[in-house]
Amino acid sequence: MKPQRLLSMMLLLQTRHRMTAPELAEQLGVSVRTVLRDVTALADADVPVFAERGRYGGVVLLPGSQLDVSTLSPAEVDALKLLGLDPGQARQLDIESTTRSAHRKIAARRPPGHQPELPLSELIVVDNTPWFSPMPRIAGIAELARNLQSGSRLRIHYRRSAEQAASWHSVDPYGLMAKSGRWYLVADVDRLPRLYSLERLEGWEVLPEVRRLRPNATLASVSRDLSAAVEDLGAITITATLKKDRLDLAQRLLGTRLASSQPIDAGQVEITVIYDQVESVRQLLQFGAHLHITGPPEAQAVMRDVARATADLYQS
Repeated sequence: MKPQRLLSMMLLLQTRHRMTAPELAEQLGVSVRTVLRDVTALADADVPVFAERGRYGGVVLLPGSQLDVSTLSPAEVDALKLLGLDPGQARQLDIESTTRSAHRKIAARRPPGHQPELPLSELIVVDNTPWFSPMPRIAGIAELARNLQSGSRLRIHYRRSAEQAASWHSVDPYGLMAKSGRWYLVADVDRLPRLYSLERLEGWEVLPEVRRLRPNATLASVSRDLSAAVEDLGAITITATLKKDRLDLAQRLLGTRLASSQPIDAGQVEITVIYDQVESVRQLLQFGAHLHITGPPEAQAVMRDVARATADLYQS
């Protein structure tokens, strides 16, 4: 869940004890589905909330529990607002002990002598790591975050994806963004917003100048605009037919790239897959003859060329 919704949801439930999912959705400005996902994330961290199903259900505090966010220190509140319930990012930013202390204070507590139920954290596991995609270890995130607190400009040694070697750039940083388990530096270069993957950041220097940000631009607004631009840039929709018994595998391997699937007959489904560039269609080669791309033509051409090159490699 988004960290900024964490305290808001807990404060609402502490005050009213029971709210319907639509009521929470309206208060928090999100969808009902998002509210239910957030409740699952809170319960997984042993925060004493859960969703009751049915006509008279709602989101409630666990019976016999007390939720008191007033006991949180300013540092603990700041950690929850920043990272929510993500211990991995807390370790990377070197605030793990503060985050752990906050989690202990908001975790479920029951009266003495009460026979506790099994904690939900033992019954539900949430793993946001993509299949077959280990998250890279990045050193220096905590140090970079502390340097950013000075409000100074940075000179970064950064290698762009199309370059073999890193080069130096002076930037006006807004801050750090964690998205899908990866970290990015959000900064302006000559008044234009840029996103720098920390995986390719080889070093930096703090300059003796105050950062110069655009008026009314914030880390949240710039990050949102950059994320939308990345997702919209060059998006291409692939259509294909797939053997029905391979659909579960496609859902697991493709994740959110698999936009839709519709049955064609008893043995096949039609799927649509979203990529940011046509060359990414090579990922579908792993389905072999079980998948046939039907469009667009440029995607078919990529698959045909790769298939021919592969066949030639093994024939020789």
